[in-house]
Amino acid sequence: MDTVVTQCQFRGDGVTLAADRWDPPVRDIRGSAIDRKGVVLLLHGGAQTRHSWRSTGRRLAADGWSTIALDARGHGDSEWAPDGDYGIDALVADTRAIIDELGEKPILVGASMGGATSLIGQGENPELARGLVLIDTAPKLEAGGTADIMVFMRSGLEGFSSLEDAAAAIKAYAPNRVRDPNPKGLRKNLRLREGRWFWHWDPAFLHHGDDTTRQVNSRVPYERARAAAAAITVPTLLVRGEQSNVVSEEGAKELLELIPTATLIDVTGAGHMVSGDDNDVFSGGLREFLDKNIAPCCAPASVEALDDPLGCSGGNM
Repeated sequence: MDTVVTQCQFRGDGVTLAADRWDPPVRDIRGSAIDRKGVVLLLHGGAQTRHSWRSTGRRLAADGWSTIALDARGHGDSEWAPDGDYGIDALVADTRAIIDELGEKPILVGASMGGATSLIGQGENPELARGLVLIDTAPKLEAGGTADIMVFMRSGLEGFSSLEDAAAAIKAYAPNRVRDPNPKGLRKNLRLREGRWFWHWDPAFLHHGDDTTRQVNSRVPYERARAAAAAITVPTLLVRGEQSNVVSEEGAKELLELIPTATLIDVTGAGHMVSGDDNDVFSGGLREFLDKNIAPCCAPASVEALDDPLGCSGGNM
């Protein structure tokens, strides 16, 4: 049976946010009712969009998880912040608003910027979620890696002459990827304006606050991130790219010391963009963590529940 896929909108903290939602099928191939295990909320990294989670969303839904991938404020099809606020507090406020609308504690899965949002959100709001997955995110980040992110993001501010040029820029930044970026697939992340292709995120995202060299994937002071990590008590998984230049072995070790119950997966051959560099390993490790550490919260799904189980609206895709 196929998973059920819909497009959604949520109201964040003063902005409307776009999302995709994958729901489990009502019954398996034998006709037995499928247990719905709960909600997974997927938060992408800076300058990415919800489309980076497509494979993960499908796989989690097939395993019984209602899965929602969001476009963060200023990214993809979500609204740009009218006041240009893309700081961590605004991102956390959006996440809290969405969870309030869901009416159910999710498992937060965040990559890079989304991981920082999840870390601060859960650490400073202990009742926010019932599980946490941080993808190449930790309080201690390597300056060289965050500088590379800034260079990559700034390189696209003037646009690209073709989709192939945009794909080449991604390949240069993330050479560890097993599969080269598909230029046609990039249409979801770029917009054509006056003959050039621009990444579909608000350029003001790069200039939040006075410090334009701030670590764009965390956007949060080190001591604040440490304090948040030390306060986390829910089941936690850190997924690190073994070749990451953003989260070092030392940074990962520190996170595990701050959250003693956390577990670590090092993805061989992957860099900072772990879920894109090796999606099979990432998705498999994520599903195993959820199955072993997060108790199912819900009764078997029903047709009525799937009509609008999480407050989303939109037609099947």
